[in-house]
Amino acid sequence: MVEDNTAHDARQAADMDVDVNREHVGAVYAEAFLAVSENARATESLLGVFDSLVEDVLDAFPHFEQVLGSALIPQEERYGILDRVFGPRAPAVFLDFLKVVARHERLDCLRAIHQQVHVQYDRLRRRVPVTLTTAVAVDAARAQRITQQLAGLIDGEPLMEYRVDPDLIGGAVVRVGDTVYDGSLAAALQNARQKMIDRSVHEIQSRRDRFRNPAGN
Repeated sequence: MVEDNTAHDARQAADMDVDVNREHVGAVYAEAFLAVSENARATESLLGVFDSLVEDVLDAFPHFEQVLGSALIPQEERYGILDRVFGPRAPAVFLDFLKVVARHERLDCLRAIHQQVHVQYDRLRRRVPVTLTTAVAVDAARAQRITQQLAGLIDGEPLMEYRVDPDLIGGAVVRVGDTVYDGSLAAALQNARQKMIDRSVHEIQSRRDRFRNPAGN
């Protein structure tokens, strides 16, 4: 059992290392992609092409994704595949980018690159992901007001995602980037409860100290 757990932990650690490495690779190539697309003043259209590559090709044909990322495919043959599949449809600058990724044998990281392109593009355009969780669904008018208020607070464009959590007791939970602002009644009750506990513990400790060290002794 111990050996099985050790092997499982080792596999998990290896998977995490792979994910971290792909995220790093994705960030590097995403920066290069945006530099090229911004220079060509075609970022929006090239982002659409990249979206289509992931949604219409990689998602629809998983085997093709495996072929692109396979180390068994010779370099020249990989270039030929890219030309046949994307050449007639994709802009030349996008095809050239794919060939650069292929030359460095990183086509297995296309999804990570795609994800990081969106992350970096949002940052470049000062777009901030915001998740608003409420106990009941937010109507369109209120959602618009919330978006306008947040735009002034974060000094950028909020990319809103709305979620419903019936377990929330009133209020709302807002995640701005990596920061969470919890305004729910449930959280307020929990905070009040914790303060009561902390205050009680403090009072008990104070009385205990006075009992151990009575004045005048």
